[in-house]
Amino acid sequence: MNSDEMKTGSPQKWRFLKPLLLTIPMALLLAMTLTGKEKPKDPITLMAVIITWVFLVTLFYLMMSTQKTNRYRAIFFSTLAVCFVFGFITNLIEIRGSMLLKDADMMAGETPFCHLVLPFILIPAILTKTIIFPGSLLGSFAPVATMVVIWLGASLALGRGWCSWACFFGGMDAGFAQILRKPPIKKIDRRFTLLPWAVLIGMALISAATLSPSYCEWLCPFKAVTEFPEVTSSTRVIQTVIFFTLFFFLVVLFPILTGKRTQCSLFCPFAAFQSLTNAVNVFDVRIDPEKCVHCKKCIQLCPTLSIDEESLARGRALLSCTKCGKCVDNCPKQAISFHVKGTEACKRAILDRNLFLYPAWLFAATFGGGTIAGAIARLFKLITTGSLF
Repeated sequence: MNSDEMKTGSPQKWRFLKPLLLTIPMALLLAMTLTGKEKPKDPITLMAVIITWVFLVTLFYLMMSTQKTNRYRAIFFSTLAVCFVFGFITNLIEIRGSMLLKDADMMAGETPFCHLVLPFILIPAILTKTIIFPGSLLGSFAPVATMVVIWLGASLALGRGWCSWACFFGGMDAGFAQILRKPPIKKIDRRFTLLPWAVLIGMALISAATLSPSYCEWLCPFKAVTEFPEVTSSTRVIQTVIFFTLFFFLVVLFPILTGKRTQCSLFCPFAAFQSLTNAVNVFDVRIDPEKCVHCKKCIQLCPTLSIDEESLARGRALLSCTKCGKCVDNCPKQAISFHVKGTEACKRAILDRNLFLYPAWLFAATFGGGTIAGAIARLFKLITTGSLF
């Protein structure tokens, strides 16, 4: 060690200490949000919360210490998806006895509000002052008002980053997209990226005309792993077949074959709608033209087809960017970085990344932490009592 190192301390020690110091505030914030006003009294619930806290804090520390964003975000994102499906289904079975949604349940407003239907309730709400969703406005599990407030907060903090940091559905196609290291389908015609906009506009108009959440009733692939209407007619049979078919192809098969999030980027109308919030969100992803060597690795790797030749030329990702960080992590010349709008691009990449990660991780962990802890608690109950309920 030379004299300068002796004065300032070991560089290795600083590389360990700096991310630790950056992680401590997040660890404290997560402890408060996961426990609420007081710590859980039930030992199983308390243990589940502690494990979830350790998991979330460890991932954040690794993001800070390795400067890799997507690698650890993806672990959280897929874990959230698995825990959501497991927790949601077991909760439905505990309450209703099955995943089937009966007409009486819908009439009673006992359907948890789903953010995917948000674009389709806006026009009817404005024109008729009616919420065309069979859920409760307040006072139930996932009521409409609460979910809308959460969505507004996430949109201000993340923009379309919602689709890679908070959407418990998105972790499904994202997880399947990681299965093959070399997916056999190398290229997707970019014209398919217009399809979510077509679905958005079509379903919004139909919902306004019929005063019913048409996308939810006919095209949502996630009905296959959450709740779907009780099959009491030939129409319900057709709906159920559509749900499971779309789930298999868009969420499972196509992501495996392409390595892309095909449900999110090629079909989901909420994702198209959420892209608009990137215009008002304070963060975006920029490309430094002085460093970029046009290797096109970012184009090949982007899971949502949010970088193309034109965006490279402009020096920024497309409006559909979900801020997952995969292009940032894998750029061989470190030419891509997170950016705070209104500041000089590509000049303070580490600071801008940290400024993005704090609200992104705090929201993601707060929004998804309870889901993960709930699933872990269910598993502990199964181990200790032999029952999930």
